[in-house]
Formats: sequence, C-alpha cells, structure tokens
Amino acid sequence: MKISTKGRYGLTIMIELAKHYGEGPIPLRKIAAEKDLSEAYLEQLVSPLRNSGLVKSVRGAYGGYMLANPPSEISAANVISVLEGPIQPVEGIENEEAPQRELWLRIRDAVKNVLDTTTIEDLAQYTEGNVAEGYMFYI
Repeated sequence: MKISTKGRYGLTIMIELAKHYGEGPIPLRKIAAEKDLSEAYLEQLVSPLRNSGLVKSVRGAYGGYMLANPPSEISAANVISVLEGPIQPVEGIENEEAPQRELWLRIRDAVKNVLDTTTIEDLAQYTEGNVAEGYMFYI
C-alpha cells in the first residue's frame, strides 16, 4: 500500500490545524510557506476535507481553515479515507488463493487499525523524544 502526496499533504494540513486548534482559522498560505508546499495544491486537498466535515473554512482577511472537531476526535483513517479512498493493499483480492487472500486481509486490517487508533492530536503532539511514551509509526 502506498499513500500518495494527497494523503501525506492532507495529514500535514490536519496536523498543522491541530497544533493551532482553538486559535481561530489558519490560512493555507501559512502552512504552505512553513512546510515548503504548493498553496494551490493544498487548496485542492482542503476542499474534500471541508466537504467531508473534517475542516471548516472562514472567509475574509483573517480567514482560513480550522478543524471542525477536536483533534482527539479525528483519526488518521478519517483523513486518509477522504483523500485516498478505501484501504486496500492489493486489487482484486477476491480472486486470490485462500492463503494469499488471508495475508492481504490481515495486512489491510493491521493498517486500518493503526490509522483508526491514531488521532490527529497524537500526530500533532508527536516528537522524537516521546517515542517510548506511546505510538511507534511502523508498518
């Protein structure tokens, strides 16, 4: 399974919004500048996030985007599923032999579990120093 730039940059947007949760809207140009990303591309990604109810937009001079819910209530799976679609390590697993199908299903379930149990808050609070305290992001 490969997460595209849509999923990676979408998580970046959500993590940055989580870091500033409760401070009001954050302009995408600020995130783009800080992370050296294309503002136009982030605009394309934030639209499905807004349509799915994960973020809210505020217009005007002091506008931008903010999380629609607390970061502790938004999972990485929420973001990835909106931007990448369903998690599927192999296409057409129903045509595989039983042992291979079982392997692909187990891989899918393991990845899904990690994404389901990792919140945007977890990712926003992550630092190199707190590895022993909780999540290890290995798949």
